[in-house]
Amino acid sequence: MAAAPPDHQEPPLPKTLTLTPAMALTASGGGGDPTKAPSASDPSLGFLTKRDTEVKLPRATRVKNKTPAPIQITAEQILREARERQEPEIRPPKQKITDPHELSEYRLRKRKEFEDVIRRVRWSVSAWVKYARWEEQQLDFARARSVYERALDVAHRDHTLWLKYAEFEMRNRFVNHARNVWDRAVSLLPRVDQLWYKYIHMEELLGAVANARQVFERWMAWRPDTAGWNSYIKFELRYGEVERARAIYERFVAEHPRPDTFIRYAKFEMKRGEVERARRVYERAADLLADDEDAEVLFVAFAEFEERCREVERARAIYKYALDRVPKGRAEELYRKFLAFEKQFGDREGIEDAIVGKRRFQYEDEVRKNPLNYDSWFDYIRLEESVGNKDRIREVYERAIANVPPAEEKRYWQRYIYLWINYALYEELDANDMERTREVYKECLKLIPHKKFTFAKMWLMAAQFEIRQRNLKAARQILGNAIGMAPKGKIFKKYIEIELYLGNFDRCRTLYEKYIEWSPANCYAWRKYAELEKNLSETDRARSIYELAIAQPALDTPEVLWKEYLQFEIDESEFERARELYERLLQRTKHLKVWISFAEFEASAGLSGEDSEGEEKKNEVGYQEQQMERVKKCRAIFERAFDYFRTSAPELKEERAMLLEEWLNKEVSFGDLGDVSLVQKKAPRKVKRKRPIPTEDGSTIAYEEYIDYIFPDEVALAPNLKILEAAYKWKKQKTGNDG
Repeated sequence: MAAAPPDHQEPPLPKTLTLTPAMALTASGGGGDPTKAPSASDPSLGFLTKRDTEVKLPRATRVKNKTPAPIQITAEQILREARERQEPEIRPPKQKITDPHELSEYRLRKRKEFEDVIRRVRWSVSAWVKYARWEEQQLDFARARSVYERALDVAHRDHTLWLKYAEFEMRNRFVNHARNVWDRAVSLLPRVDQLWYKYIHMEELLGAVANARQVFERWMAWRPDTAGWNSYIKFELRYGEVERARAIYERFVAEHPRPDTFIRYAKFEMKRGEVERARRVYERAADLLADDEDAEVLFVAFAEFEERCREVERARAIYKYALDRVPKGRAEELYRKFLAFEKQFGDREGIEDAIVGKRRFQYEDEVRKNPLNYDSWFDYIRLEESVGNKDRIREVYERAIANVPPAEEKRYWQRYIYLWINYALYEELDANDMERTREVYKECLKLIPHKKFTFAKMWLMAAQFEIRQRNLKAARQILGNAIGMAPKGKIFKKYIEIELYLGNFDRCRTLYEKYIEWSPANCYAWRKYAELEKNLSETDRARSIYELAIAQPALDTPEVLWKEYLQFEIDESEFERARELYERLLQRTKHLKVWISFAEFEASAGLSGEDSEGEEKKNEVGYQEQQMERVKKCRAIFERAFDYFRTSAPELKEERAMLLEEWLNKEVSFGDLGDVSLVQKKAPRKVKRKRPIPTEDGSTIAYEEYIDYIFPDEVALAPNLKILEAAYKWKKQKTGNDG
């Protein structure tokens, strides 16, 4: 045996060695009995252990680099590559049959396949149809017919199967067989119209008109819908049987007494030139279907028929008869047609009288049933205003306002009062009768129970009417009566606006005094009064008004009033007064916004005047001293506020933190004059804590997180606080045990 060449090496051993069961057995026990499994193995695994049969999945690799790849790929490219790499579809080879014996074997094999499919899905109609069509392709019509019959035993209620069966017979010219199938189909499924249509179509194709007519008669016995009757009539008309079609129409309208069937019948007669017959059809329909829900369509068609026949009076009579019979909710189209008819053949007055008369009757019925239904009165008045008869309009208005609400509560009068408003506006704008308008306003104001409630709108409208008539004295008298009988804020505002527009400032002062006397807690009145004096350059009067306002024991929006007072003093450059006013405000409330506003004031007091003098003054020596003085005053206010929140209101930690934040921002804005470290030493530390959420029964179920602030001055007291907290918990627990 030749020696191996010097460069020959043994093949390397694989890193992982997969053992067969026999190899595993040899390695573990030598030449023992292979039928005996180790003691540690499962008997159901034979001679394999569980470890040998474990499926070890690869460990999921962790993505270390999540940055996007430099070359991106789109979904379209992935799909295109998958399509290109897809293997071609494996198709069975074409089989050529050249021998009768081979053909019989092929047919036997296919029939066996079809029978197997049918045994699996016996209820599937498509499987039966495929089987029958294959037999038809083999020109074995008897077998195909047998398959269809077997399928009908399974699904005789499926009309598509009957259609396929009959079409098969027709396609292969088995006429009698097809007739038999159609006859059986329409006997079993008489409510399927498609079967009847197909049956009749076949008879027509064969030229058997009598047979088709017989099939139609059988179908009509089942009382089909209108489409079936229409197809029967069209069938007769195709063969020129007009009398037969007329007889079918008679049966049709008797079977389906509906407006559309009668209209179709009448149009049939009109097309044949039988006007009298068509009129008789319409008259029968009008007598029979006058109360039908679709009677409107019938009457419109009847009237249009008479229009085409140039019978204008007949058409008008039909329209009027229809308007009397058809409910108004369904007569919109009828009204529209009637209006178009009258515009073409009649006069406008006649049609308007007819329509308004009918609608008037309807509204009269509604207001008679419920005279307090003011919406019906509004509709009735709108109808009469569209006609334009002043006497009737005034009559309806008088009847409407006579229905006074029974209870003296404002909610019952809110709709009723608009009858008076509309009445007054009609008399002023449409009737141009100013005396009647004045009487309407007067009677309305006399009717309203002003001791219980009033309507400022009526007082103001009456006064504005007098102003439009250039009767200022009457307008002032009305507004004065309103203030004396039923004062309201709207009346005061409008009255003051009128006098201010006229330039009567003394009257405005008097009205403001009345306004404040009536509502001393109304900050709007105080502010507007002071604003009036300020605009008139009456500084002392304005200051006195502000002083009286802030001295009131109760105000609706005191913060707005104080803000305007302070701004007033600042605008007047009365900084000492503003500073004193801030001190007075701090005696009333120690709110955080007040402290911040006070500090902002001290930081900017007097800057506006200096800024207007130009940049040169900033270079003066005194400016630096003034700015330093402002910084000191502002810092003093912040220190006072911080001491207050630290000593008097230690529980308001969030407000104290917000104060320090504002203080820090202000120190930063001071630039070189500011001392940021002074605020930073006092800055708190934010800590997240939990507190229990008490329930209705007093138990604690959940906790909520909140932000707590720990200030530097609290850190030194922390041990003592912990001791006090522990003592408090012990006392509370002891009290609970005693209870």
